[in-house]
Amino acid sequence: MPHYEHVFLARQDLSQSQVDSLAQEATKIVEANEGKVVLTETWGLRTLAYKVQKNRKAHYVMLRLDAPTNVIAELERQTRINEDVIRFLTIRVDEHEEGPSVMMRKPDRDSRRGGSDRGGDRPRRDRDDS
Repeated sequence: MPHYEHVFLARQDLSQSQVDSLAQEATKIVEANEGKVVLTETWGLRTLAYKVQKNRKAHYVMLRLDAPTNVIAELERQTRINEDVIRFLTIRVDEHEEGPSVMMRKPDRDSRRGGSDRGGDRPRRDRDDS
């Protein structure tokens, strides 16, 4: 069965429980049509690069799916109709990656780096060295 990742952005004025119910609705659509939701990740409220339908922020949710193509078509149709979803993207992947997505691992990466975002291990040059 093909593997997919479906990410949708929900309006910024929704509560977290409303966003969770949107994810549950998507799960019901997939499971009602003989598909399977492998993982659901909520990435939280994040700032958008530009305004989308008058929204500066959006709630991000990702679903990893194992489903036939017709299930994905129905999920996208239902998502397109929903006025609480401002954008969505579904991509087909060869296989699902193990563990959490890159978006969920990001805080771990920053803590391993040492907390400084100022260049890392590069040697510092003083003006007197020239």
